Amino acid sequence: MIDTGKFAQSLNGRPVAVFGLGISNIAVIKSLHKAGVTTAAWDDKPENRQAAEQAGAKLHDLMAEDLSAYACLILAPGVPLRFPEPHPVVKKAQEAGLEIICDIEILFRSKPGRPIVAITGTNGKSTTTALIGHILNETTMKAAVGGNIGTAALALDLPPPGGAIVLEISSYQMDLCPTFAPDISVHMNFSPDHIDRHGDMDNYIAAKKSMFRDSGKAVIGVDDEYSLKMAQEIAAEGLRHVNHIAVTRTVERGVYADHGKLFDAIDGGEPVEVADLSVPTLPGTHNHQNAAAAYTACRLLGVAPDDIIAAIRTFPGLPHRQFLIRVINGVAYINDSKATNADAAARALACYKSIYWILGGKAKEGGLDGLEPYMDRIKEAFLIGDAAEEFADWLKKHNVTVHMCGTLDRAVREAHAAAQAARGEPGGVGAVLLSPACASFDQFKNFEDRGDQFARFVTALPED
Repeated sequence: MIDTGKFAQSLNGRPVAVFGLGISNIAVIKSLHKAGVTTAAWDDKPENRQAAEQAGAKLHDLMAEDLSAYACLILAPGVPLRFPEPHPVVKKAQEAGLEIICDIEILFRSKPGRPIVAITGTNGKSTTTALIGHILNETTMKAAVGGNIGTAALALDLPPPGGAIVLEISSYQMDLCPTFAPDISVHMNFSPDHIDRHGDMDNYIAAKKSMFRDSGKAVIGVDDEYSLKMAQEIAAEGLRHVNHIAVTRTVERGVYADHGKLFDAIDGGEPVEVADLSVPTLPGTHNHQNAAAAYTACRLLGVAPDDIIAAIRTFPGLPHRQFLIRVINGVAYINDSKATNADAAARALACYKSIYWILGGKAKEGGLDGLEPYMDRIKEAFLIGDAAEEFADWLKKHNVTVHMCGTLDRAVREAHAAAQAARGEPGGVGAVLLSPACASFDQFKNFEDRGDQFARFVTALPED
């Protein structure tokens, strides 16, 4: 557990309010309780309130009392701060003049004495975070990995001296981090995701850009126009040394991938080829960007290039991100449940041919727009969830055969039957791919639940 003593001292004995009692804020309560801070906590769910009380919090209905006695409000990132409108508890805190923060900000103010590497972006941040952690833990440096992935930030064990804290950061968390300034900030890309929580693209970009507010080192993907513009603005401000990463262009200072090869130009000289990125657990150009980002961050931490490349080759991959469940008679069954928007789905569609595509759920803005170039790879599409009819209309316009399945179980069975029946035909075999291009909340708890159910259904399929 992270020692939050320094943050506790800054409170001058005042209690804090905690609203929204998920994993991250339960860790906040435990850590602050250990540091001697009184926490008043609330959540609409009784089971969450019980967990908070067991962690050391006092239960207070924060909507029913004056918040001015508290030093700050620690808000769960899932609670709306600004858009589509502030949650009532946010309005009360603002009226009382309270600062509103999250666990990441507390970790930073606690001065853990280890370099912090923070990774953000619309897509790829989880894989990049895990890959950086894997590289460091395969070397002598060592890392604690968490934040928006896996372990909550304040529940992490402090790595040994010389190690680093590696955090995945969402835009929701960045909105709650007024002073957070990591030693190395990594931004992957932008696509129009989570606009409902930020109002518009400008606000979304501003949330991401805030991580680069102070001195330190920056690693920024420049393959999309929004990220390139942000990189140029940050460089012009002169606060951070900016390293570019790319897979669609070369860069003068940074790291780029070209035709599956990784090139190092971090020192600004002639690019040097350092690796062949033919790694089974990192398929596709998008994963080459992830590898470029991880390589760059680890180089900036002082890890030798050869050690980085050796560790990349042993990366086990992440569940729900183009994760191979099994192969039946040559047909691959792939769980890409984390693809919650069209841009993420495009990254998977680009990796396979003869695809039996399972998609649908709660649609994001733009639907399937942008996926037109991949439609010749789709053998048949199997639709589930709220977006099924909308997606069916779109797919039919692009001459894709669609099946209205409704449930994931039925979609797996029908996709399996179609893929197996086509094995002897030209272009047969291929892949049954769950890459929904949608959020999961219409039918599932989250994308992990959706992916886990897919894996169970696939595991239960017969061999013949």
